[in-house]
Amino acid sequence: MLFGRLRRWAALIKRDVLTLWFACRDPRTPWWFKLISVGLVAYALSPIDLIPDFIPIVGLLDDAIIIPLGVMILLKLLPREIRISSIESAEVQRARGKKVVSGFGLILMLLIWLGVLVYLVNHYAM
Repeated sequence: MLFGRLRRWAALIKRDVLTLWFACRDPRTPWWFKLISVGLVAYALSPIDLIPDFIPIVGLLDDAIIIPLGVMILLKLLPREIRISSIESAEVQRARGKKVVSGFGLILMLLIWLGVLVYLVNHYAM
């Protein structure tokens, strides 16, 4: 029963991330909203995480708290008309069964990890 509820909750979060993704592509969306949400959407749709899931507790924290909280706040800030049309687009995308992956999110996460690696090598090589 608990796992069924968690699956439904995860499915709703995935739908809402897709909704934000379509909202970012909508020309009616305010520029400030796009600026704020593009990072969250890229991270949520990225095939890799900033904090890997195998790290105890902290690894799952981003998936369980940061992404859902950010999505909920951004959906509240999204103008109603854009939210409705973006939800419809997200439902059509999900009905097609095609998975959306963010190439930008992948590149962003790789660059962050590369920066951390370069910092650690330079800091501890001396």
